[in-house]
Amino acid sequence: MPPSVVYVHGNGNKVRPELLKSQWDTALFGHDMGAASRMAYWAPLRYPEPLPDFGPDPLDGAPERDEEAVDVPAGAAPEPPEDFVARTLQEARGETGAAAVEESAAVAGRLRPDESALADWLRDMTYLADTLAEAGTPEEPSAALPLEALWLPRSGRTAVFRLLVQHAFKDVYAYFFGGAGPAMREVVARALDGLDGGPLVVVGHSLGTIIAYEVLQEQGRAVDLLVTVGSPLAVSEVQDHLARPPAVPAGVTAWRNASDLRDLVALDHTLRPEYAPQERITDVLVTNDSRNHHGIAEYLSQREVREPVQRIFGDGGG
Repeated sequence: MPPSVVYVHGNGNKVRPELLKSQWDTALFGHDMGAASRMAYWAPLRYPEPLPDFGPDPLDGAPERDEEAVDVPAGAAPEPPEDFVARTLQEARGETGAAAVEESAAVAGRLRPDESALADWLRDMTYLADTLAEAGTPEEPSAALPLEALWLPRSGRTAVFRLLVQHAFKDVYAYFFGGAGPAMREVVARALDGLDGGPLVVVGHSLGTIIAYEVLQEQGRAVDLLVTVGSPLAVSEVQDHLARPPAVPAGVTAWRNASDLRDLVALDHTLRPEYAPQERITDVLVTNDSRNHHGIAEYLSQREVREPVQRIFGDGGG
């Protein structure tokens, strides 16, 4: 049988599945792969309607409408990190209303024991977001961190990064605590159905790496190459919530994990120390110059990501 690739998309709403699959194909292979690729499309479990065709994906660092998501008044102070963390936790739980954001200590006091580790990840992402937002633009040559893709004032950069943090955390929270996990895993399991026999590649992004990983752990099916990009699987607070202890899924021959050092969702960039056997894993650092350094097209177009996939397909997929 010819090789196949199954994609598992990440956090946030997406365009319709056929278009999303074609976009991933084009970024990874340079052209649409037709029946050789499948998209495990779980977005409808969380979002009632797909994004407009070719509309910007806010989880790639682009605002949902024009510049609305980063339209911060000049000189405006960003929301204090602890307030942002508390509000995001409340929204993830479905706690809405006009009440003012509670003091962070009070929110922490209400955390269930199994929530507190994930809340630590949210806090760390938020503080790193603000640190990155402090980095300079070309008008600020003394900046310690280069952010060529974010030619925005600091308030705008803060908004871009916090948009990623907020959406990423809410969907991960829904996966682990909101009852969405089993249905998300079922979507991936269905996408894998009927692919036994030929070489198989599984590619996951962001939350999609967690979903794909847990399905492969459960099934033990043969996978020639697992590719994870922008993955939080190396984050200890995420590992605490996995159904099984961290390990390379039994059927996975090779695992390529790629991340950008500025990607807030990845946060920790090396899987090898925690996922045995280590010799099956290759951790690579790449440059993702999407606005928040988490965009999927920028990850899939990197040579370190494309080459091992294309070797399995031969000549870039034919």
